[in-house]
Parts: sequence; structure tokens; C-alpha cells
Amino acid sequence: MVAHALQGAVSVRLTLLHRATAPETRRATRRTRARAGGSSLGRLPVTEESPEESLDAAGGVADVEAEALATPRWHHRAVEAPELATDRLVLRPVRPADRGRLAEILAEPAVARWWGPGSLAEAVEDFFAPDVTAFAIEVDGQVVGCIQFTEEEDPDYRHAGIDLFLDTEHQGRGLGPEALRLLAHWLFAERGHHRLTIDPAAANERAIRAYEAVGFRRVGVMRRYERGADGTWHDGLLLDLLADELR
Repeated sequence: MVAHALQGAVSVRLTLLHRATAPETRRATRRTRARAGGSSLGRLPVTEESPEESLDAAGGVADVEAEALATPRWHHRAVEAPELATDRLVLRPVRPADRGRLAEILAEPAVARWWGPGSLAEAVEDFFAPDVTAFAIEVDGQVVGCIQFTEEEDPDYRHAGIDLFLDTEHQGRGLGPEALRLLAHWLFAERGHHRLTIDPAAANERAIRAYEAVGFRRVGVMRRYERGADGTWHDGLLLDLLADELR
């Protein structure tokens, strides 16, 4: 009986550790937090209790799992971010008044096809989530997109995951790489990161070229990684950028 309990407890712990640490990168919206570099689950607390103590008669496996998921060791939260600017664009923290404009952009077919399923209202609210730091991208005083990040705060895995979009009218002008370069520089210089990640759809060649222009390198294809707007599973491409690789 004791051996069986030990085996079951170890199995539960391994399952939870896998669930809390994968996948590798975290992105910034609801789909971001569900996938890459900063899972809202965080990492599990390390306890001194024995497997037998974890699997008490009243609680069992289900209660151990529920408690572990409800009490993460690492908390991911938005940070106070300044306004950042180049000659052509401004990155400023999103405001409640931006909701309507962001919804308009996400509804554009060229944007929506890459942003995944779910309602516009849900997608917009993700930019105001407590573990997301989001910037409106402004050109000539007009909001033309959004760029956001989440941070993995475990010191042994610390990095930031980024995501962004631009409205159709402002695509193809080099504004995406410019915004990405500006935010990456701030994350390296001011937030102390050594590594950043981004994970577009593997078929989004235009976005991938823009990210590579900043210095991101391909790590590998993540098969059937995310559900697309059409409801089917699509491959994702993991790219990362080290501090000394930023162009």
C-alpha cells in the first residue's frame, strides 16, 4: 500500500511539474499566457512534506492537484512601463480608451487570421490583464497597433515573451521591426533580460522576416501548436533573441 501511494504521489508531482513548466515561451495575451514564456500557473512550490502526507485520506490526488495549481510559487505581473519613442512611432501604456480602436484593428481580416479564435472583447481585455504589460503603438498620434510582453520571473528561466500586431494600413513600412527593436532594447537595458522569445504561426512568413530583421533566430517548429481562427490546429515557430544579437 505504501509503495503504491508513493508511486501515485510521484506521478502526480511529475504531471504537475510538466503542466506548470511547458511550453517554453510565453506570449502576452490570453493565447500568450496559455502557451509561452510566462504561464499564469507559474512554477510549483517546493514542499518538505512526504508523498504520504500529500496524499492524505481526505484529500487524495484531486486535492493535491487543485492546491498546487491554486498556489503557484512564481507570480507574473505587469510592470510600470514608460513611454518609449523613435522618430516615427511612440510606444505608450494602453489606456481604457484604447479598447475600441484595438478591437477595430483585431477585426481586420489581415490581423484576425493570425490572432486566433475567441471574441474581440476577450482579446482586447487580455491587454489589460494583471500579468501583461501592453503598449499602444502610435504613429502621428493615431493608435495603429499594440505590442506587449510577459515575463518569466523564475530566476533560473527568466526571460520575456513578446507579441505584437499592426493595422493593415501600416504594415509593410518597417514599423513592426522598429517597435520590436525599441521594446527589446528596453527589456534588455532596463528590465535586465538576457533573452527574449516570440512565437508566430509557422505560416506567417511576413512576420517571421520582420522578427529576423531585428535579430531573432529560429529555434524550431512547434507542431500543431495553436488553434487558429478557423478552428484547426496550426504549427508555430519559436524564435529567440539574446541581448548581444539585437540589430
